[in-house]
Amino acid sequence: MHISDDRIAGLRKFMEDEGIDYFLIPSTDFHFSEYVGDYFKVTEYFSGCTSDNVDLVIGMETAELWTDGRYFISAEAELSGSCIHLMRSGEPGVPGVDKYLSEALRPGMTFAFDGRCIALKRGRRLVELANKAGASVRMDLDPAEAVWTDRPELPSHPVYTISDELAGKTAEEKISEIRGALAKKECDWLFLSKLDDICWALNIRGDDVQCNPVALCHALIGKESVFLFIQSTETDDAFRAYAEKIGVTLCEYSGLYDFFGKFSLSGKVLIDPQHVSVRIADILGEKAEIVCAANPTERMKAVKNPVEIRNIYQAYLMDSVELCRFLCRLSGKIGREKMTEITAARELDALRAQIPGFMGLSFPTISAYGANAAMAHYMPTEENCAEIRPEGFYLVDSGGQYLGGTTDVTRTIVCGPLTDRQKRDFTLVAVANLNLLNARFLHGTTGILLDACARMPLWEHAINYNHGTGHGIGYILNVHEGPQSIRWKSVPGQPDAAFEAGMVVSDEPGIYIENEYGIRTETILMTVPDVENEYGRFLRFEPLTWAPIDLRGIDPSYMQPRDIERLDAYHAGVYEKISPFLSGEELAWLYKATRPYKEYAG
Repeated sequence: MHISDDRIAGLRKFMEDEGIDYFLIPSTDFHFSEYVGDYFKVTEYFSGCTSDNVDLVIGMETAELWTDGRYFISAEAELSGSCIHLMRSGEPGVPGVDKYLSEALRPGMTFAFDGRCIALKRGRRLVELANKAGASVRMDLDPAEAVWTDRPELPSHPVYTISDELAGKTAEEKISEIRGALAKKECDWLFLSKLDDICWALNIRGDDVQCNPVALCHALIGKESVFLFIQSTETDDAFRAYAEKIGVTLCEYSGLYDFFGKFSLSGKVLIDPQHVSVRIADILGEKAEIVCAANPTERMKAVKNPVEIRNIYQAYLMDSVELCRFLCRLSGKIGREKMTEITAARELDALRAQIPGFMGLSFPTISAYGANAAMAHYMPTEENCAEIRPEGFYLVDSGGQYLGGTTDVTRTIVCGPLTDRQKRDFTLVAVANLNLLNARFLHGTTGILLDACARMPLWEHAINYNHGTGHGIGYILNVHEGPQSIRWKSVPGQPDAAFEAGMVVSDEPGIYIENEYGIRTETILMTVPDVENEYGRFLRFEPLTWAPIDLRGIDPSYMQPRDIERLDAYHAGVYEKISPFLSGEELAWLYKATRPYKEYAG
């Protein structure tokens, strides 16, 4: 019997008692975080699916789970034998959640979701489609409360501050900038639920979400006051003194709804309809006029200041040094020592832990050999991991949190003999990566246009990958950050942000062949000014990541002379940046790994 069967049966009993016909459960928390603490892993509890982008719809006789292309393979395996049907989001013939519900709901039915875990924009849409179908809506129920009897406690860890010298700006300066943005919108208040935005604005960090140094909190910023809703168990005397110094009033996290019941809120309140729950928005709307717009903090946070930029370059350099050490050791062990995905990941994690200022991983290391790498976000376990053998590919996607930056990098390593198709695919991914790295573009360009720089070499061979090409990256914060992104199509509700100098973005094209192999090359880029002339202001990218692209996987027949020149130029940069930190066998390995391709090919 699948783990989900009894749990879904318990949920259906609860639904029957409450008169609910369909229950929508998203894989998020009260802040719409990508990664969530154990308390909020409700979709995982009911389904066994560990994907971090899930919608689960439970009916009295049906169970459907939606996830995106990064997780199709892993989700199918995790749901095997369950009563849950996998819905592959975006695939031809697969209805989205909204379409499915609009067809499933009937007059007289009741549809439910937890209004704390559905954002305003989506919540309004769900209510509209339910009402159109003649169904009523309940937003006051937690689907786990009556069933998940051993649910973990709400995460609570001490919150701490980062110094003004490390942040590059004081919290008071950031609050002043936020108030300036509010004035331009003619608003009196900004309500924030987005954890990384709040932590950035107040120069605070926490440990409530694995790998993301954030604390569970909400914030209300006005013209003269700031309220921070945080668990009192997370604050100490030093933090309370800091809050008083920067003009922040501390309130209990669990008392948010009571606060708004008593607080005399008036005027206009700006909220981001993608990042504030429909339940909170309804309460605010009863007290004041709601203005829906993107959080001004998100773009402020995404454009790094000079101190952040300097520290980010240094953090990525030291991170790249240890990755190169790992790749050197790996090359000496494959085929000579037994090594698994788990032992390899542990070795890389241990090397990172030696870097000064290391705070932890920025996400659990994705260590994937052979067919496992075809699952874009595969995670090995002690019970289920592959041995790395002297053939095919090994993919490692990893990163660290440091007092100076948040890193992310992927390299695919050639372990032994490759087929012609494997070499073709590896080469196309390398060309795609280098195309984007070397892009020059006008100020005002968005990620949708830039995405074509990476995908074109693959599209010419009628190949594609089922994920975005690039995401923003935080500063001692979340490894995935907006508003900038690089993707080939628009996402409803997510505006396409123009790139600015100071934005950090990933460059990670890939090719994934189910049950065979996966290839991804990820280099992190800093957006920098290029030239300004009569045609406009141009921007370009500089690499933050310095690690070789495995020459053994290159087939020059799929490259133009310019592609080889770009590969050689990048490798020359790798050697220049990394060689001062290596010696002996490691330095010799680096020289071989970064030599000009003609010299390698002989």
